Amino acid sequence: MEKPFKVVYKGGCGEIVEKKSRFIATVEPVKSEEEALSFIERMRKKYWDATHNCFAYVVGGRNECARCSDDGEPAQTAGRPMLDVLLGEGVHNTAVVVTRYFGGTLLGTGGLVRAYSRAVQEGLAASVVLVRSSCAKIGITSDYNALGKIQYIAGTMGIHSLDAQYAEHVVTTWLVEAEMKDAFIKKITEATSGQADIADLGLCYASLEGKDVILLEE
Repeated sequence: MEKPFKVVYKGGCGEIVEKKSRFIATVEPVKSEEEALSFIERMRKKYWDATHNCFAYVVGGRNECARCSDDGEPAQTAGRPMLDVLLGEGVHNTAVVVTRYFGGTLLGTGGLVRAYSRAVQEGLAASVVLVRSSCAKIGITSDYNALGKIQYIAGTMGIHSLDAQYAEHVVTTWLVEAEMKDAFIKKITEATSGQADIADLGLCYASLEGKDVILLEE
């Protein structure tokens, strides 16, 4: 079962200036290496006049694909520090390009590492980062007498309601973390003496932080 992990929901752009050199970090959510490479190419075209367009990206729940490039900067002073920030922050399915406009003053290897790292941190700070969890959608059809029991169980388990339709019967849809699905179904079955019609509507991904539920793409 896939464990929850952090992803960039909405990308952002951050900028720092170090000894008159501009470092512009653009962060983008990606689902594949192809998407990451396409994003990098777009940034190269957008900032065609820049001195460097360095990049780093991580794809997969276990960072199965992780790549970076110094794009002409001294080895290990740009791409690797950028990648280290992504790995250190624990974000996945994320690409970042840091565009540098040289300001006329050499920063040295240590200065470059610090500048590229800070730029990525600024880019992430300007982005929306969420925790993606594997969830099951559970549909329950019940009579009105059982509704209170179902709502109580969901509340004690921290399970979020997605929808409710009131007619002759009540049809509710719940978003349940995958690892809690079996326990939730068992409790509902017991509480309603097996009278509730429970349907597994399939897996999805969502952010369950706070009060708002955000459904995420795969």
